[in-house]
Amino acid sequence: MSESNARFTINSLLKEAGWILPGGKTNPNVDTEVSNDAGVADYVLKDSADFPICVIEAKNELLDPLEGKEQARRYATALNCRFVILSNGLNHYFWDVEQGNPTLTDQFPSLDRLELIKNQFNPDREDSEEICEDYIAQTQYPEFQKNPDYLNERTRGEFLQKNRLRLLRDYQLEAVHAIQLGVESGRDRFLLEMATGTGKTLTSCAIIKMFLRLYNVRRVLFLVDRLELEVQAKKEFDEVLRNDYQTVVWKDNRSDWMKAEIVISTTQSFISDNRYRKKFTPEQFGLVISDEAHRSLGARSRKVFEYFIGFKLGLTATPRDFLKAVDIDKLGESDPRQLEERLMRDTYTTFGCESGEPTFRYSLEDGVKDGHLVNPKVIDARTKISTEILSDNGYLFQSVDKDGNDVEATITKKDFEKKFFSQNTNKSFCVAFLKSAKWDPYINEIGKTLIFCVSQKHATSIVQILNEIANKVWSDKYNSDFAVQVTSNIANAQRMTIDFRNNNLNGNSKVNPNYRTSKTRVCVTVGMMTTGYDCTDILNICMMRPVYSGSEFIQMKGRGTRKKNFAQDWIDRSEFPDHVNSEKNKFILFDFFGNYEYFEKNFSYDEELSLYSKPERKSEYPDWKIDWDKVINYDPDPLKSIKKILIPDEGMKVDRDLYRSFKRRVAEDKTIQEIVKRQDFNEAENYLNDHILDKPEEYFTLEKLRKSLQLDRKLTIREILLYALGHVNRIKSRRECLDEEFEKFEREFKLDDEVYNEAIVYFEAYSTDQEYRDIIDSKELARLNMHTSGNAFISLPSELKREIPEYIRNNVDWEIFEDVG
Repeated sequence: MSESNARFTINSLLKEAGWILPGGKTNPNVDTEVSNDAGVADYVLKDSADFPICVIEAKNELLDPLEGKEQARRYATALNCRFVILSNGLNHYFWDVEQGNPTLTDQFPSLDRLELIKNQFNPDREDSEEICEDYIAQTQYPEFQKNPDYLNERTRGEFLQKNRLRLLRDYQLEAVHAIQLGVESGRDRFLLEMATGTGKTLTSCAIIKMFLRLYNVRRVLFLVDRLELEVQAKKEFDEVLRNDYQTVVWKDNRSDWMKAEIVISTTQSFISDNRYRKKFTPEQFGLVISDEAHRSLGARSRKVFEYFIGFKLGLTATPRDFLKAVDIDKLGESDPRQLEERLMRDTYTTFGCESGEPTFRYSLEDGVKDGHLVNPKVIDARTKISTEILSDNGYLFQSVDKDGNDVEATITKKDFEKKFFSQNTNKSFCVAFLKSAKWDPYINEIGKTLIFCVSQKHATSIVQILNEIANKVWSDKYNSDFAVQVTSNIANAQRMTIDFRNNNLNGNSKVNPNYRTSKTRVCVTVGMMTTGYDCTDILNICMMRPVYSGSEFIQMKGRGTRKKNFAQDWIDRSEFPDHVNSEKNKFILFDFFGNYEYFEKNFSYDEELSLYSKPERKSEYPDWKIDWDKVINYDPDPLKSIKKILIPDEGMKVDRDLYRSFKRRVAEDKTIQEIVKRQDFNEAENYLNDHILDKPEEYFTLEKLRKSLQLDRKLTIREILLYALGHVNRIKSRRECLDEEFEKFEREFKLDDEVYNEAIVYFEAYSTDQEYRDIIDSKELARLNMHTSGNAFISLPSELKREIPEYIRNNVDWEIFEDVG
């Protein structure tokens, strides 16, 4: 794309935002090629009084828009403009020169929006107050400082516990102070990177109170990405802030939010039918907080986030350096799991942390060192079949079909419990878990456990296996309540997560009436309970599924990192056995799909366990000694290995050699660089095929490069070359490409709210699903009754049923949307 093509895109985005370009019948509020003391500005946008308000600096596609930052700043200074837009037609940055750094955007601001930012959002930043460890306690109990029990050091702890008052830990206080200093220095975007279990929500309470008191913020929006997190966040906000501020969970057709200072919502609720634009004006939230920001700010959800004018705070438990030794400035160059790292990089850019350093960081390592968190012991367990599935060649499945014909297929880990089902493998997984699980310190029962499965069907199967085994080992003790399925298709699943946390899921354990723990020992799930689930007495985490996302992996294992003193669960302290070690100092992470190996190649393995060894127990309870050989028949897929894994303190890393080698090879080739500069990608493809791809020694292929980048769709020559040569800093995911294509369609056809959701489903299905396209194109519409997206077609008006396929055929390259796992 030349600069002239970039300007064509810029012109389109300006028109969409309501700006009037020269050449029409209406007086324009956009000037081009404007001379000033610093040079010639490409575009100058003017306010309602005809004064310059924003400068646009246009670059061609091969240049990073940020290269024009200082040039645009000089133009803005010379023209007395507060705002700058930097664009190369592919990537666009919006910059409020008076507040913070340029931030990625996919739409241009309107005149009204710029004037609103300039005139209304200018908080008084001179106020300050001392924020100490009792900052939150003052809100919980405003008169507590006058109470003699609080003033008395000896009785202070009992007073705090009795009144359920909470003090900020040192690192939480540091986080608040870091944001306070950022505000004083003129910043309006912040990112807190705090490990799971370190109290991000409590820290948020202190930050919310600070902004409502000091920085002219009247209302706060707290965005989460799951319904269950709405309830959890409200519970904590109410507990901590209810004496001073009202919190509501936002729902459609409700006006409660107008009376509240704190509004909690899922991002999806705001996105649906563009509610965020219809129900709210941009100035109604002076502080917007995005929980789990690294994954909740996709292309569409970022529009919600950026719509509101005010301070922006991101919370994440996933560090940008969860791959140690990765240079943040080279993430786009050397990291094979580029999809994950791109999301992290985008997160840091969104919150004004382009350097890769968050506003404040408190890591898992910090939490363990300070005694607030615990590390796992990892057990890598594999059967004969799963070992082959995880190998480079995969597992060769051979069988005979119903007609007597030989059939065979190569099975990889993405096929397990999707295309390939092995009940015996699942049984072996379950027994491996039961044999080596960590047990509750006080009773002869398996410690509370979370198991993550591939699918809801897989979860159903695992629950059945575990309950059958439990019935054999502990006859009549659980009555099929040993393990339960907690997935979205199960009634009252959210209530079950709460009951499990509160130790009364399916009642309480009957082993000791003075000790409170849940009768159900195992919750089996797929995607629930991965984030924001605070259950401190989890002792075992099982990954019976492959995990491809580093952030998802961190979240899953993070369910076990919180500390716990099990002595607190004794009801009658007179019965308390004080000789038992009640402190949780470890939890066990069972890894059945080599996920740790996937993220970290340099494990130290030690102590190969005997397949049939029994867990060592020292207990008065005889039934802890279990002859597992009598419980289950391993054949035909016995366990092949169980290994304990020592996790290096320096963290995880992955093999980055393939992409690094390709980048180095391309960077050294002057011919390919010249071809790319001419933007002749047909010639570039021919050259790559003749000289670089599938050649000894590396045997680069687009598919291998796609896998090394962890891209979830097909990769094109154009994309990989622009990226490898540094002309673009990202390759868009399948989801982002789909969202962008639908937004183009939506802008052209101006969809009504009534059909918006169905149109999205129909658009995506037709773009990505060959079977769906065949049904629509062949007009065999009866088959839609058996398709998951069939209702979308049925609900749409006739014109959209025709227009969407026609638009996609003419404008969308659906081959790149093919799901490659």
